[in-house]
Amino acid sequence: MTTEDRDVTSAELPEDTSRSSRSRRDDEDKHLPLWQETILLLGVALALAVLIKALLVQAFFIPSESMEPGLVVNDRILVQKVSYWGGGTPERGDVVVFKDPGGWLGPIDGAGPTSLVTRAMSKIGLYPSGGHLVKRLIGTEGDVVKCCDNKGRISVNGMPLNEDAYVKDTNAKCNGPMTNTCDWTAGPVPEDHVFVMGDNRGRSADSTVHMCPEKATDCVSGEEFVPVDLVVGKVFVLLWPRDNFRWVNRPDSFADVPAEPGE
Repeated sequence: MTTEDRDVTSAELPEDTSRSSRSRRDDEDKHLPLWQETILLLGVALALAVLIKALLVQAFFIPSESMEPGLVVNDRILVQKVSYWGGGTPERGDVVVFKDPGGWLGPIDGAGPTSLVTRAMSKIGLYPSGGHLVKRLIGTEGDVVKCCDNKGRISVNGMPLNEDAYVKDTNAKCNGPMTNTCDWTAGPVPEDHVFVMGDNRGRSADSTVHMCPEKATDCVSGEEFVPVDLVVGKVFVLLWPRDNFRWVNRPDSFADVPAEPGE
């Protein structure tokens, strides 16, 4: 064997080439096994999901017919929380999701997911959780809500609302029939509370149902108002069924409502 034919030993390799080989071997040694990478990625995804649920977006479903015609039973909706950051509060006309203030939901309606998988998914916001309601916000702090004028319209701070765009037509005499009368007043809404109603006014166990009727002795005044800190966020998209996908926006009917009664 000639000198030209013999193998080149590592000692004879150029210094840069030897260092490059060692670097590649070190990188390979530091590379995680596939199963560890998978666990790491799942952990990161879970942490992001929890963060998104806590701060940004959460999934819910429509549990009843109270928000027809816009939202029907089993529609999947997304609720965003950003609008209420930094001192932001729910506004008139928002469709909001809120936790049961106590006694608004029956045992079946208030039940959450039952299987282990769905319960786990609900914890991270990937599956709707129970114990929540979806309604439209009609009155905010200080507002007076009154039913109804000679056209059957609800007024807020003296301003009648044109709600034809979203209230279900049930041939009711007015847009606040759940009290069995079209002559009632709610408010002023207490500080840090809101007054809510469903869009299907004849089939919605909302704030009007929890008002104390005149001369009633077996109810607690004020339970019709929902604490703001129970509001999870506002609905911004109807996600499923896919054919019904749409953005959910605040209607124009509340734009001209005075800030306070009598203005």
